[in-house]
Amino acid sequence: MKILVVEDQALVRNAISALLSLEVGLEVVAQVEDGLQAIEFLASNSPDIVLTDIEMPNMTGLELAQEVQEKHPKVKVVIMTTFSRSGYIRRAMASDVKGFILKEAPSDYLVNALKKVALGQKVIDPELAMNALDDNDPLSDKERKALRLAGEGLKTKQIAESLYLSEGTVRNYLSDAIAKLNATNRIDAARIARQKGWL
Repeated sequence: MKILVVEDQALVRNAISALLSLEVGLEVVAQVEDGLQAIEFLASNSPDIVLTDIEMPNMTGLELAQEVQEKHPKVKVVIMTTFSRSGYIRRAMASDVKGFILKEAPSDYLVNALKKVALGQKVIDPELAMNALDDNDPLSDKERKALRLAGEGLKTKQIAESLYLSEGTVRNYLSDAIAKLNATNRIDAARIARQKGWL
């Protein structure tokens, strides 16, 4: 089983790769630090599984999962995270992610999860599965993108340029997001959404 490891923290990336390399039948074919590098690797390579972190610069694990589903449907994606946020798991399932596990899980759990995914099964950490049942993400995809950029400190004009939208449209998306989250302003809305795992 060939695995691509995607993790922005070098220490964690190296530790996971070393751990997996000890297992018979598992081969880490590459390790990269973000989703964009993973996409580059996938352009000319076909691992069986992409094991990815969720929070990374340039391209999140969820965005990577969507890209893999669209362009490399035979490659399975397993997401690992330290954030037990229900919003993430709902979006992961929508992107046809095959596994969703906590980094805090024991190493044998990770290995077994990868083996199950290789056999065509889905593996979801029970704690995350329970959380997912309790919380619904009210944001649209466009509201989420605008809110994420607002949370990073970008002004309306910068968000509009980044998303190829008019400033008025961006203001509408942000206003809708603020109302849906009962927030006081865009920064507060971004904070709430991030805590819930919706960004």
